[in-house]
Amino acid sequence: MSVAPLQALPLDELRQRSSTKWRKYPDDILPFFVAEMDYALAPAITRTLLRAVELGDTGYTPPEPGVREAFVDFAARRFDWEVDPQTVFWTGDVMMGVVEILRAVTEPGDRVIVTTPVYPPFFDTVEEAGAVVERVPLARTDHGWELDLAAIEAALAGGARAVLLCNPHNPTGTVHSRESLAALAGIVDRHGAVVISDEIHGPLAHGAPYTPFLAASQTAAEVGYAVTSASKTFNLAGLKCAVMIGGGPAQAKTLRDLPWEVEWRTGLFGAMANVAAFSAESDEWLDSLLVTLDENRRLLADLLAEHLPQARYLVPDAGFLAWVDVSAYGWGDNPATVLRSKARVAFHHGPLFGEEGKGFVRINFACAPDVLREGIRRVGALLSS
Repeated sequence: MSVAPLQALPLDELRQRSSTKWRKYPDDILPFFVAEMDYALAPAITRTLLRAVELGDTGYTPPEPGVREAFVDFAARRFDWEVDPQTVFWTGDVMMGVVEILRAVTEPGDRVIVTTPVYPPFFDTVEEAGAVVERVPLARTDHGWELDLAAIEAALAGGARAVLLCNPHNPTGTVHSRESLAALAGIVDRHGAVVISDEIHGPLAHGAPYTPFLAASQTAAEVGYAVTSASKTFNLAGLKCAVMIGGGPAQAKTLRDLPWEVEWRTGLFGAMANVAAFSAESDEWLDSLLVTLDENRRLLADLLAEHLPQARYLVPDAGFLAWVDVSAYGWGDNPATVLRSKARVAFHHGPLFGEEGKGFVRINFACAPDVLREGIRRVGALLSS
């Protein structure tokens, strides 16, 4: 049975939202920067939250909010990944989980590898934990980006103590292969280090098989932690809830021993929404979203070929974020600033993702096709003017 795509909400409705995407810039700027989507919530989430408001159910998050069971079922159903429930814990958001795990497994001054270009909070999170960022860029190939395993091993041999992985990768949309993840686990194990994997984009893989790091091999489970959430897939960033998974009993103990406040930071509405999102009731909505995003990632390729033929863009394997090199047009190291001023479109700033982001913009394509068309048309119009 064919799956119908989701329809984005009209712009006049979206501009009534109070979130960052719709309040940071004036209404004459089309926003494509922050990772928020333009679709209505999955019906199961809407029902859950409306009922909570009707009940005045706005108190403290309970000790067992159902997040563990919902995530375990979701992982089995969507990823064919059997997760031991005793290894699953929760907190307020993914970066909160990452920084608390880093505090637990590193010492002040330890070096932590990040694979640039990468989600900008990775840099701040490592520093917040008292560690030091060690940048190991992704390797660029004819087919996309991949982990530079030799360079990661050299950094670990030089004393780095952890790898902060992004799987799937933001901003490139790369889905790391099972083989690459297993090889990474072997390298990390040899050097007595750990992997913390941000897997928030995992449910948004487009055809390319997404492998949770902890499921890549037995060794991966023995050296790894994963942190994820329904927040990116189901547009729930304002409702604070994330899931932390330990690869085995030792990692589970580390998570269990985190300060009790780490769990208490979970928002009640966030827990409710994540449980509803991870339920089978939301699978149909997610399937429709994937159809929509697949169409839009390909539409963006066509629009760039038409309006910005010198731009370089590889259709992402996962997510709704496009990593686009527009350096050929001479808009400087940070073209997003120029394009916001002259074309009235807001893209994300490439250099925030690392040195490798100079000349790049990141474009959120989780919007109506006509909005995407208008945004790229505005940029293309600069060339003729």
